[in-house]
This record gives sequence, structure tokens and C-alpha cells, in this order.
Amino acid sequence: MIEVEHLTKRYGGQLAVDDVSFTCEPGTVTGFLGPNGAGKSTTMRMICGLTPPTSGGATVDGVPYRRLGNPGRKVGVLLDASAQHAGRTGREILALAAITMGLDTARIPERLAKVGLDKTAARRRLRGYSLGMRQRLGLAYAMLGDPAVLILDEPANGLDPEGIFWMRGLLRGFADRGGTVLLSSHLLREVEAVADRLVVIGNGRILVQGGKDQLLGEAGTLVRAADPAELDSLLQSMGITGSRSADGSMLVPSDPQTIGKAAAAAGVVLLELRPAGAGGLEEMFLRLTGNGHGDSKLEEVTR
Repeated sequence: MIEVEHLTKRYGGQLAVDDVSFTCEPGTVTGFLGPNGAGKSTTMRMICGLTPPTSGGATVDGVPYRRLGNPGRKVGVLLDASAQHAGRTGREILALAAITMGLDTARIPERLAKVGLDKTAARRRLRGYSLGMRQRLGLAYAMLGDPAVLILDEPANGLDPEGIFWMRGLLRGFADRGGTVLLSSHLLREVEAVADRLVVIGNGRILVQGGKDQLLGEAGTLVRAADPAELDSLLQSMGITGSRSADGSMLVPSDPQTIGKAAAAAGVVLLELRPAGAGGLEEMFLRLTGNGHGDSKLEEVTR
């Protein structure tokens, strides 16, 4: 289990991560999402002990990463697929990792094959790898010690569609066997396909978190009227506060039936009325992060 409690990181006067707390449980894939600069990578680096927090902390199975004995046997980490010596071969990189962790190097060919790297790729130096090949090698490195936890930052970068589909199966299988996965990715549809839980971060703080099905099912209602002013008056009379998007539609914390009946009774002509979650994770993500600050109205709607 990964437990993150009130993690905060300041760089001078800049607040990069602001009181972030969440939990990743065994048997689940947690999608860690947010726009560029939201604080995802900083949070993951703090979990892995690479960046000291200003306050708060994170543990894996109750122990801070830096205090884990032989951490590669417990936590597999892939934060930067290019963070290896460019002059070493794929086999050499895994061999050095195996020796460091006290593992038998005889397992390396099987581990390379598992991530789709053949004998030719194993002999090639890292500088000759494509980004997709580096990602595959990074996954082999992360899983070399048979850890129970995986922490992966953008592992699908550079993979072709077949590779992305392969990785989805790999991570889903890992979690189904009881493993814990924390996955950061910009490929929202792939995250939606594999994740059990979602944590969305913006401007360094949590915008929303919870089970994927719950969040997508309780995201509220999207409603758009021929006369936006009439819709505003209707919602005000109902005591409902919504959030308007760039296309003029409103995201409101109510169900479509209630809004539809009230609009019909008041003579308000609606052009759109549907559950917000019907558009999937991508739509929810864009609406959460589109305001740039993840205001409290959106947070209330999606919790």
C-alpha cells in the first residue's frame, strides 16, 4: 500500500505541491492525473525519496521509501526512461540492477523478452534505443525485483498503439495478482481502461479523487439552454450553483431528471441535457482542469 499524507513542497515562494493526500491499495491501479505543471512528478519524486518534502510524508507498506531495505525488491520505479547510462546495453543495465539487488542475472533474458525486447535489442546500447524501447526497458528494470508496488510516471510515452495495449494488459495483470500500481499518464483513455481509482491534481492540490466508476457516475449533469440567462435564473430558483464552460453549457450537481422537469415547468428551452460522466474520463478531466484552478464548485460536483 502507498499512503501519501499532507505532502507539501515549496520552492522558494512557489508552492509546487499543496497538502496532497491519497492512498493506493493492493490489487488496484490508481491513475494519477493532471495537466503539465500540476505537481504530479514532484509528488511521485517525494514518494520515492528523491525530493524532500517541505512537510507531510509518504510511505510504502508503512515505511518511507528511503528506509526500505533493498527497495527495488519492494517498489518498482519508472520516473524517467532515459535515466540510464547511454553507453550501456540493455542487458548490462539490467545485469547491474540485478547484482545490486542480489538477484540471479540468469533471469535477465526472460525479463527482456517479457517486455518485448529481443536478443538484438539486449545487445544494443541505450543511445540507440527509441523512446518506446527505453520505456520497455524501464518497465523491465522496475519489475526486475518482483516488487509488490509499481510507481510509473508516463510509462506509455513513445509506445505505439500495440505497445500501449500490451502495457495495459501488463499493468492490469499485475494489479489483479495483488500488486499496487500508481500510474501517471496523459493518455486518458488508456488510464480509463485500466484504472480502478483516480486522483486528479491541479496547481499542486487534489481536485478530486475516488473510485473511477463512482466519479464518472456522479459527475453531475451537463445542461445547455437556448437562453443562458433563463437557465441561470432557473438554477438560482432551485438553489443550485453550476459551473459554466467555454461552450456555454453548465455543469450542475443534480440529476438530469430533476433539471429536465424543472426546465419544462418553467418553459426553459434546453439544447443539451445529459449525465456529465457520459463523456468519460477525458471530458471530466478537461472540465476539472479547464478552469486552471480547480475551483470549489467543481470539487463539490465531482466528490
